[in-house]
Amino acid sequence: MATRLGAKGHQIARLSRSEPRTAGEYRWDPAADELDPAAFEGVDAVVHLAGETVAGRWTDRKKQRIYDSRVQGTRLIAAAAAARDPAPAVMVCASGVGYYGDRGDEPVTEESPPGEGFLVDVVRDWEAAADQARDAGIRVVHTRFGIVQSGRGGALRAQLPLFRLGLGGRIGNGRQYVSWVAIDDVLGAIEHAIADERLSGPVNVTAPAPVTNAQYARTLAGVLHRPSVLPAPAPAVRLLLGEFSSELLGGQRVLPERLRQTGYEFRYPRLEGALRAALDRG
Repeated sequence: MATRLGAKGHQIARLSRSEPRTAGEYRWDPAADELDPAAFEGVDAVVHLAGETVAGRWTDRKKQRIYDSRVQGTRLIAAAAAARDPAPAVMVCASGVGYYGDRGDEPVTEESPPGEGFLVDVVRDWEAAADQARDAGIRVVHTRFGIVQSGRGGALRAQLPLFRLGLGGRIGNGRQYVSWVAIDDVLGAIEHAIADERLSGPVNVTAPAPVTNAQYARTLAGVLHRPSVLPAPAPAVRLLLGEFSSELLGGQRVLPERLRQTGYEFRYPRLEGALRAALDRG
């Protein structure tokens, strides 16, 4: 994100947990509630994307890291932004479609109520942690990301070894919906949220065509020219991943209604095109 905005002529200030090494870097430590107050001097827009990955087996310690990295970090940044005079005009803060819980094949938009579960509670508190910025008159946008498709990391990269061997397939019955989004559209939607003053509150950053898990597996296998015939049985997934398995065996059919209403045009509205771009198989 910083590289993309910098290439367009914007001056970028970065927060770092390490000691700053270059101009424009500022120290912060969410666990210690420390942030260099100079970081937001003269800043027009704040983009906050930091957070512990939710992937992996959810031990009590893992769940605490997931929660604290989002809630404490957001609260610290919101307070620091609110304390500036003048304050930044906008704060774009990462969030997630986990807010909706497991919704079957029900289409959900930003107006839909929350579901139930650990991630639902995390997202609710994560978004509320920005209230101090909102109360200070800063326009706060919560970008509820779907599953980001990038060949450099995340869920797609984790699946590639099995799919390249022809061993990939649906998870469970495969009927659960996957709300995905291409990495280029993540960046584009953040820029759109910064620029469009009509946007505030939750904004679903998901492609307009969610697919079932079975459709996702077939599409990925097709892009790689491999079969997709070996499903991961639900009991095995539950045994391996414990509580986190509910996120893989459940799903959300999330629609990006507010992006659509404000005229955002997706570069990759369909999954196959997004996967081909992510894996350089155009």
